[in-house]
Amino acid sequence: MNDTGREPLRIGVLGAARITELSLVGPARTTGHRLVAVAARDRSRAAAFADEHDVERVADSYADLLADPEVEVVYNPLANGLHGPWNLAALAAGKHVLSEKPSASNAEEAAEVRDAAVKSGSVFMEAFHYLFHPVTRRLHEIVESGELGELRRVETLVAIPAPGDLDPRWSLSLAGGALMDLGCYSLHAVRMLAPWAGGAPRLVSARAGQRPGAPGVDEWLDADLEFPGGATASARCHMAYDDLEMSCRVIGSRGEALAPNFVLPHLDDRLVVRTPDGERTERLGTRSSYTYQLEALAAHIRRDGPLPLDADDALATMRLIDESYRAAGFEPRPRTTLTG
Repeated sequence: MNDTGREPLRIGVLGAARITELSLVGPARTTGHRLVAVAARDRSRAAAFADEHDVERVADSYADLLADPEVEVVYNPLANGLHGPWNLAALAAGKHVLSEKPSASNAEEAAEVRDAAVKSGSVFMEAFHYLFHPVTRRLHEIVESGELGELRRVETLVAIPAPGDLDPRWSLSLAGGALMDLGCYSLHAVRMLAPWAGGAPRLVSARAGQRPGAPGVDEWLDADLEFPGGATASARCHMAYDDLEMSCRVIGSRGEALAPNFVLPHLDDRLVVRTPDGERTERLGTRSSYTYQLEALAAHIRRDGPLPLDADDALATMRLIDESYRAAGFEPRPRTTLTG
């Protein structure tokens, strides 16, 4: 049993992605949830993953994992272009789904995922784990309290050094690009401030640069947005940056608050608040945001606890991604068709 005293989730993992150790294996071990099965294109790779991370068994294929009656939640950390097809397949199999972002390759496919989630009655959650960490929760509390005054400006930047040239994040056919991999966080963090800004933001303009040697794939993208209440925002991303930076700055009429690393707060849990009364730094804890995320998902499935992320939210973000691509002179990502 996990620490809530409820039945553990029974989770199946698609693929043997590196991110899974941080995003799921550690949190499941901490909270007592079961990793029932794993499948990968290469069965030997899945077997090695299972041995290393105490997964109970290896499925022969993704389809076999979805057909396993003991698997109730499917975690999908596959390449971006495989999120949509396998999210749809998992929902059709009656499974709950925790999908790495983005939920699909484009808004049309994200709408299909949303419709499939509604039809199935299953829980669908896009893994914007940062939203559950005390850093972001406290940032929202401060904005709501009025300490910063009226919301005027939001600035987000999510940037990393460049992955290798053969990394699937540079593949157009697998729905790669800086906006898909990183900028989705930038846009989502802006969207989540809508309750204090008069409603959802609209895109004003966007600029982007193409990755050399990867036609149609963005190396960086900057989006400008505006809220109905008049506040403005910039959502920036860069996948060939000098350093890692994942910051969110909220500026009001009386002050500002900065989360230096809102995406990975276990690396930097500071929230710096500056007002006419002075400057203070709050430290909110380095417990993994992925652990908070898994706890929230389990609480929702087992006890109908609140869950701020669903398929409608994923669709709203995907629409903004597509709009940003078009405004910057790029096409939305093509869907990936499963073969075999």
